[in-house]
Amino acid sequence: MCDVHGRQRDGRRPWVRHRPHPQEPALSTGARAGGLRVMIVTDQYQPMVGGVPTVTEELARGLAERGHAVAVIAPGASMRGAGTSAGGTAGTSAGDGAKPSAGEPSAGQPAVDYRGSLPWPWYEGQRLGLLSPAVAGQAIDEFAPDVLHLHSPLTLGVAARRGARRHGVPVIYTNHYLPLNVWPAMARTAEGTGTGTVSPAARLGSRARDAAFYGFVTGFANRCDLVTAPTATALRLLREHGLRVPSQAVSNGVDLARFSPGARDEELRSRYALPADRPVILSVGRLSPEKRADVLIAALARLGAGDIDWASNEGGSSDGAAPVLALAGTGPEDSGLRSLARHYGVAGRVRFLGFVPDEDLPGLYRLADVFAIASQAELQSLATMAAMASGLPVVAVEAGALAELVHAGENGFLARPGRAAHVADCLDLLCRDRALRARMGKASARIIADHDRHLLLARWESIYRGLARRGIAEHVKVSDG
Repeated sequence: MCDVHGRQRDGRRPWVRHRPHPQEPALSTGARAGGLRVMIVTDQYQPMVGGVPTVTEELARGLAERGHAVAVIAPGASMRGAGTSAGGTAGTSAGDGAKPSAGEPSAGQPAVDYRGSLPWPWYEGQRLGLLSPAVAGQAIDEFAPDVLHLHSPLTLGVAARRGARRHGVPVIYTNHYLPLNVWPAMARTAEGTGTGTVSPAARLGSRARDAAFYGFVTGFANRCDLVTAPTATALRLLREHGLRVPSQAVSNGVDLARFSPGARDEELRSRYALPADRPVILSVGRLSPEKRADVLIAALARLGAGDIDWASNEGGSSDGAAPVLALAGTGPEDSGLRSLARHYGVAGRVRFLGFVPDEDLPGLYRLADVFAIASQAELQSLATMAAMASGLPVVAVEAGALAELVHAGENGFLARPGRAAHVADCLDLLCRDRALRARMGKASARIIADHDRHLLLARWESIYRGLARRGIAEHVKVSDG
């Protein structure tokens, strides 16, 4: 048992562990024989909402469930932080200079140390964690990880990387970010979409922003032992901008047992006011500029009743019943998108679902006929992966790494970024052809099968063990002189 200061009642710090001898298994409460000790450091974690918080939380939880001891350092919701307890429940305060207080991982649960933080100035909801290199080093010394896995190059990542270097702990960095994540408003400019006429000044400004972004990210990454990215596209971008250290693509995982085709939940349909008599186009994601939900609304306006035979929809709609767009998510664009729907005269056909709890997501995907994503800032897209696992055809834009998931003509279509007319044409084909939706939906499920979360967790275990063995070998080599 631990007291309110994160210490056990006998006075020992819960994270204290001496690094085991190479022949000894790294054991702890919650770690089976041969289990790993993994420290994950991220600037985005639950209760934040988004792709990176989901990826890091599922990785930490998945590793813990497989018998490994997992400690997480993440930003709290204020400058005081929130301490920790197993599984990420907020506990005592932990500011910049506070000693590590994450607690000992319990069986099947990671221990999460929520540090004090400041709001990120350019992106609503993002926070910068406060952690000095000295405190990070103490946390690493006490938990004695086999490997440190960083998911952000910002304040927490920089401090933890320095601490790991001083303690000889191997460091992995996974990049989840694009320049548009830092400057989301650029998604609506001509240089952001790759369309229209771009002035020399605008082009120069865009290149300067990209150079600054990748200079910072690759400068951080090149000080790590291994760098990963979720797709080949994401990795190529890093290599093209100066990444030199060993690197590989490691996909994010999707829970195929949770997201799968299945019966439609009519109670859920009623709760979210989704019709049964017309096609439902679903999009899941933050309502922010780089996600381009405005393109989907503009595309929907082109899918009017007209002379299209919407009766082919499997719900058995009558002629003239045009599709409905369901936007699941919240964000700073909410009010602007509602106004846009009114401007196009489709306010009655756009459902703003707001925040959708995790337990509702699998059922929501099953209520949809088509999944659509117009985002220009995706290095993979967890929402698209969940949609594919649920057996949905996908209409996406050819931006970021979306083409690695959406195989044009096989499990969906790719439209030009920012072009509502192109997106509408693709949606039109799927909304009025039930057989095409069924065929492409089956292809989606087949393509995504290789991204099962258990396969990816096993791959991470292999990567961690390889680095841990190398770290021990280097430690022995130095000790032997």
